[in-house]
Order: sequence, then structure tokens, then C-alpha cells
Amino acid sequence: MWKRLVFMTALMGVVPGAARAPIDREPIIAGLRVFHGPGTGFETVDEDLIGRATRRIDMTAYVLSDRRVIEALAAAARRGVKVRIYLDPEQNSGREARSDGKLGSLLRAPGVEARVKSAAGDLMHLKSYAVDGRYLRSGSANFSFSGEQRQDNDIIIIESADAASAYVARFEEIWARRDNSRFAP
Repeated sequence: MWKRLVFMTALMGVVPGAARAPIDREPIIAGLRVFHGPGTGFETVDEDLIGRATRRIDMTAYVLSDRRVIEALAAAARRGVKVRIYLDPEQNSGREARSDGKLGSLLRAPGVEARVKSAAGDLMHLKSYAVDGRYLRSGSANFSFSGEQRQDNDIIIIESADAASAYVARFEEIWARRDNSRFAP
């Protein structure tokens, strides 16, 4: 019995004649917390994680309209956390983007910098952020009331300096695009 188990285990790790796929080359580097919503407490996950920031938050947001998330980001900036937010062009229009809207107020606050992807490109569809080079938040949930309280979504929190660093490296690339614009409330 044990010989068959050893043989089967050995076979699972071998793919004859094929190079290892990209997913197999990436190391397993993190502790994960996976949340599924809507559900009890799902809408507070981002608020709680942002509240842990002490130095820096780098966020990519396809939609950023949830009052709790916006207020948590504003509170982080008031604590001295550097907040950078990269947005889809749709966020640069509409009611929330106006100077009297919550998003407009956040993006004009000291310690907060925002850039908008060029409207000529494809969607900026990420819903992620890194906190202090330690945590990476990703998942399908937009930073919106419906994304966090009504729709079937997930939020994945990865506690890993390596994962956060890889995200920040990509963030720096998209942040530096020449055709980006500054948020204009």
C-alpha cells in the first residue's frame, strides 16, 4: 500500500516532456484570508485592513465609491499614511467625483495622490491595494456599496512582503504611464 502511495505522489509532481507552467514557477509565499460576500462583516474587511496602515497604501480601483472605504482612506491620510490611488477613467466623472462628493474630497486631501488611466485605453479593472509592504488585498469586490454588500464577490487578503512587493512593482509601472492624468474633481 505505501509503495503505491509513494509512486502516485511521485507521478503527481512530474509532467514528462513539458516545461513547468508559469503558475508552477511562482513560489508559495503567503498566508491567505479569503472572504466571500455578501455576508456578515464582509463590508468591513477593507475598512479594517486600511485601518492597519501606518506608512503607505497603493490602491488600484476600478470603482471607488463605498463610503466606508473612502472614509478609511481619508483617516489613514490624516494619520500620516501616504495614499496613492490609480483609477479607471469612469471615476473621473459623475456625482462622486465632483468636488463636493466624498471621492472628490478624499482625492484633494493632504497625503492623497490620484491618477487616472487614459480614457483611450482599456479598462483599469483592478480592485487591489498594498498596505505597508506587508498586505495585499485583491479579489472581485469593487470598492462600492453593491460590491461589498449586495453582489456575490470575494476579497482575498495576502499577508506577504513578496506578494505586496510584486503588486507595488506593477503599481509603479502603471502609475508612471505617460498618458495618465491627474484626478480633476
